[in-house]
Amino acid sequence: MSSWTRSVAALLMPLALAACASVATMEVRTDRDAAAPLAVPAEEGAFQFVVYGDRTGGPVSGLEILEQAVEETNLLDPDLVMTVGDLVQGYNQTPLWLDQMRAYKAVMAGLAMPWFPVAGNHDIYWRGSTPPPGQHEGDYEAHFGPLWYWFPHKNAAFVVLFTDEGDRATNRKGYGSADLTRMSEEQIAWLAQTLRETAAYDHVFVFMHHPRWLKGYPEGGNWDLVHRLLAAAGNVSAVFAGHIHRQRYDGLRDGIVYYILATVGGRMPMDAPGSGWLNHFDAVTVRSDGFEIATLPVGTVIDPKTMTPERLADINRVRGMPILLLTERLDIDADGAARGEVRFRVENTARRPVEVTAELASPAPDWFVRPNHALVQLAPAEIREFDFELVRPSGLGGEISIPQFVLRTDYLAEDRRVDLAPRHLLAPLSPVIAATDGAAPSHDRVMVFDGDGDALWFAADAIPLDAPPLTLEAWVRPASAEGHQSVIGNVHDTGISLLLSGGRPRLLFRLDSGWVDVAAPAHEVLEIGRWRHLAGVLDGAEARLYVDGRLVARAEAAGPLAANDLPLHVGANPSDTGGSGDYFDGALDEVRVSMDARYTGEHFRPAARHEADAATALLLRFDRADMPFAFDASAGGRHGLPRGDAHWGAR
Repeated sequence: MSSWTRSVAALLMPLALAACASVATMEVRTDRDAAAPLAVPAEEGAFQFVVYGDRTGGPVSGLEILEQAVEETNLLDPDLVMTVGDLVQGYNQTPLWLDQMRAYKAVMAGLAMPWFPVAGNHDIYWRGSTPPPGQHEGDYEAHFGPLWYWFPHKNAAFVVLFTDEGDRATNRKGYGSADLTRMSEEQIAWLAQTLRETAAYDHVFVFMHHPRWLKGYPEGGNWDLVHRLLAAAGNVSAVFAGHIHRQRYDGLRDGIVYYILATVGGRMPMDAPGSGWLNHFDAVTVRSDGFEIATLPVGTVIDPKTMTPERLADINRVRGMPILLLTERLDIDADGAARGEVRFRVENTARRPVEVTAELASPAPDWFVRPNHALVQLAPAEIREFDFELVRPSGLGGEISIPQFVLRTDYLAEDRRVDLAPRHLLAPLSPVIAATDGAAPSHDRVMVFDGDGDALWFAADAIPLDAPPLTLEAWVRPASAEGHQSVIGNVHDTGISLLLSGGRPRLLFRLDSGWVDVAAPAHEVLEIGRWRHLAGVLDGAEARLYVDGRLVARAEAAGPLAANDLPLHVGANPSDTGGSGDYFDGALDEVRVSMDARYTGEHFRPAARHEADAATALLLRFDRADMPFAFDASAGGRHGLPRGDAHWGAR
């Protein structure tokens, strides 16, 4: 390129940039004439900085929290990072202090932007033999930087103060007496001169360790003088401090807002962000006319590049992690005392480790569980079991609650712990209920379901549904005709279900050879609010579907059922993760499962009240409502557990 060409280009470049800028800020460009107008953002100078709280008092592992904060700060890409002191544990002599300093600076070296230290008491106080003048002040300035200083950035000035000068004459330091909390005349004079030098900036931000404005500091210090200097400057926007390890906002004072940060890996009584105790950093966005601050708990800033299809697929494996609920039995005495054992078998199907915690969910005030919780970490493909003993003491009276367990799972990714939604599971109880001396059961009760999360649940091995002959039947009173509504079944990929689809009866099941769907004709839709009898029969050669004793559909069905180990549901079908679906909306009565083909031919007369015989595997009359279990009147005593709002109602 010739010198003439370079000269012309140099002259034209500013004009071109100005033209581009004016075009970009005038309006949104589109060829959609009828669309609502959109405003473009105002063009003004802005920048962001981050502030870290104290590091000290916590375990050495707190450096890992600091390291995570550094990684997350780099994702935000601020212009700079500030601190508020207590960078090292300190309260020691030089050799150990140097080790701690190197460890802290090694982590902070991971920042992609400049960071600036503030001296706190842990950084300065000496313990042991006779301290040198200033205690660790010399070590601090040699390795971190000046005890007080300021620097400009864009439209702001950053001022760092030192709040642990102590008594220089006696070399004493502390914050329990007024003479040790005063700033020296030397630092006060420097601050006054600095505020004059920074008078032209839009903002002055001040950083210090001790929040001297708090009432907990001894009276007689000279903080009031410092505050008056800051307020008189007219452009001091905010003061940031630390030390108390609890986040706090002390509001606006003479035009200055006061903030206290908690920790980044420091000691706290608890990690509870809503209470001010948390590991965090603050992100400050600055414009010429103001600034905004957002608190980001460590662990909440996520790199979108980590959300790969492989990770998401692996987390989905954890969400669908198989949980098999096992139990021997639950013995319930006539006085309400009960005892039993519950076992959960969990398999990690993910490619990363997971951590699973199981415990009795609240409320279950009448049950005691041993142990009170279990925590295991599972490697990929590992299978573990949780064993719990359940005890309900005698003499409690009242209604027996249904024990419910909650399983919490954390996916242990390479860069973070992913807390997944808890899974609530009813204990897989097969209760053995003693006879009661109460009033005779009522024959006019039914079980009512609302179609949204209600079901009766039976242990997976309680009622075998793996081979004909088999009969499923019930009296049903539908309240709606929407969707698929299972009356009784265990269908999920395999299994069998007697159900309604859009109000039309169906018997759906899977043989080893494939699915068989025995559906009533399209016109055979059950009337809302009217009691009807449904029966599905498998005899080993064919399947038959009856409505009010009338044969409405049949199909060839030779061979064994493709069975599963999922629990039988009444009023729903199960899922493979412990949940349910295909909820029934309405009322059910006289639900019976028989291990024979009860009905043949074209017609039979349905009994208003089913009886139990040798072939009866389950008979639910819903007559007993003296406890939360759906009482099984068959000889097997396979009592069901209501889920959701399933409840007894009048026929």
